[in-house]
Amino acid sequence: MCNCGSKRTAFSKETHADSINTKRKIPAPTPRVSASFEYIGKTALTIIGNVTGTRYRFSSTGNRQNIDQRDIPGIMTIPVLKKVS
Repeated sequence: MCNCGSKRTAFSKETHADSINTKRKIPAPTPRVSASFEYIGKTALTIIGNVTGTRYRFSSTGNRQNIDQRDIPGIMTIPVLKKVS
């Protein structure tokens, strides 16, 4: 007859004790830096960030959106958007 149950119980108790005694340091979340861009085109424009997949909607001329720092390099290539901060 197999006696796997006692091994399983012993392993479970050891693993649980180890997880309680081990303090894991969770890194602080990095703040998301963004920059503001102003739309200088004539019609509405929707852009999808090439890194984050975030949709940025500029509904009219002068509309401003904060762009995630990871999407900024791609946004900089669009001539109707001007970085304002």
